[in-house]
Amino acid sequence: MAASGQPWGAGERGSFTAELAAGLPALVLLLFVGLTAVNAVTTRAGCLDAAREAALAASRGGSGSAVGTRYAPAGAEISVTATGDQVTATVRAPVRTLGGLLPRITVSGSAVAAVEPGTPGPRP
Repeated sequence: MAASGQPWGAGERGSFTAELAAGLPALVLLLFVGLTAVNAVTTRAGCLDAAREAALAASRGGSGSAVGTRYAPAGAEISVTATGDQVTATVRAPVRTLGGLLPRITVSGSAVAAVEPGTPGPRP
C-alpha cells in the first residue's frame, strides 16, 4: 500500500493508453520516413545502374538512351552527352515522399565512359 492508503498504481489508471495515443503518431511518422529513405536509396541505385549501362552503350556506338531506358526506374529521365572522347549519362527519377502526401523528391545518378577506339562515334 502507498502512503496515501491506495494500492500501488491506482492513481496511474489509463496512463498507458494516454502515452500510446501520444507516441503512436510519432512512430507512424518514423515508419513513413524510413520507408521513404529506403525507396530513395533503391531508386538511386537503379539510376546509377541505368546511367552506367547508358554510358557504356553510347561509348561503344550504340544508343545510350534506349539502353538506359531499359534499366532505369519508372518515370526516369535519361540524358546522354558526348564531349570529346568521353560520354556522360545522367538519369533522374522521382521518389514519392511519405506515401505521396508531400511533393516528390528527385534522385539522380551519373556515369562517365571513355569512347571505344575504332567506333563510329557515340550516339546519345
